[in-house]
Amino acid sequence: MAVMQVNGARPDYVFTSESVSEGHPDKLCDQVSDAILDAILKRNPEGRGAIEVLATTNHITIAGEMRGAGDLGVEEMNEIARGVVKRIGYDQKGFHWKTLEIVNRVHEQSADIAKGVDAAENKEEGAGDQGIMFGFACDETPELMPAPISYANIILKHLSRMRHDGTLPQLGPDAKSQVSLQYIDGKPARTTSVVVSTQHTAEVSHDELTDIIREEVRELFPKGWMPPDEALFVNPCGAFIIGGPDGDTGLTGRKIIVDTYGGAAPHGGGAFSGKDPTKVDRSAAYAARYLAKNVVAAGLASRCLIQLSYAIGVAQPVSFLLSTAGTGKVNERRLEQLLPELMDLRPRGIRTHLGLNRPIYEVTASYGHFGRAPRDTGEFSWERLDLVDALHREFGVSGSVSAAG
Repeated sequence: MAVMQVNGARPDYVFTSESVSEGHPDKLCDQVSDAILDAILKRNPEGRGAIEVLATTNHITIAGEMRGAGDLGVEEMNEIARGVVKRIGYDQKGFHWKTLEIVNRVHEQSADIAKGVDAAENKEEGAGDQGIMFGFACDETPELMPAPISYANIILKHLSRMRHDGTLPQLGPDAKSQVSLQYIDGKPARTTSVVVSTQHTAEVSHDELTDIIREEVRELFPKGWMPPDEALFVNPCGAFIIGGPDGDTGLTGRKIIVDTYGGAAPHGGGAFSGKDPTKVDRSAAYAARYLAKNVVAAGLASRCLIQLSYAIGVAQPVSFLLSTAGTGKVNERRLEQLLPELMDLRPRGIRTHLGLNRPIYEVTASYGHFGRAPRDTGEFSWERLDLVDALHREFGVSGSVSAAG
């Protein structure tokens, strides 16, 4: 709980988070993994998948396991991968959606794993693995997310939109951002530095690229927050023409801090992408975020951290811990007791409550799994705020913080 200790001991500090674009090699792999998972769940909501992807120069390897995927075969999985690469925008010599080689090593799920997880006549469905999962929310942004990761994501999403709509054709798909914010009295007050490294065409100079990025980024921060020119670092290593998997190998699951809270809260260590929702690495992390967000949205605390843990094949969580880091306005122990009463935290209970057995995952695989608006089609259901009224009734309070969801 590092951020809790920092905030408790030092109200004034600088905190940094980074993000990566959808064209980053690791993020490309996450998106292919989740696109194939969605194809499994389209065929069978109870289908299982654990899909891993590697990408390097003009090559993708797809591996992992699946079960209950119907007629989903190698050729369709490979075409799904090409479609993701094309959507992202890779048509360069060293990594082209049409000409890249694909090796597929996906196989059937282990019978031993299936036996431990599946429900049976005298056994309810268990967790797909052991592990610890964290969920976090705070009142720093309308989305109830830590501000540094929110701004790091905002920068890259904006540049991606400008690239895709043709406004900034100089930019390539691969990019990273990093935002450092100064906190005063525990609240974000200004930006101390911004780093943007973005792939670009050979025709644009470093000075031209810096001017472009400066003007675009300036509009994304609150008035007065933009750091001075000397604290804006654009491609500090120089030219960044060769990008994506042609420049650096990508793997599914290597950007777990980018996927969550930017380091402002703990992470259990398990990646999300490519895993069906029987895997509590994913579904229980979503449940913990859902509960923490509703606590903060209900005005019961300024920040809330929840830890869950599971044993493989066992339905009930092994432990449940809640911390508000001294910001709680109600009895913390009662809150810790109440939340598992409001939501069934067994694997099937989580999937049912949040509607996770649907093809909703490809869109989660870039720009963060949290802090996104829930959609009518089921994506980001864990960002809903439908427990706020129940929390108000229980504690006899009213009002809430501004929050998306």
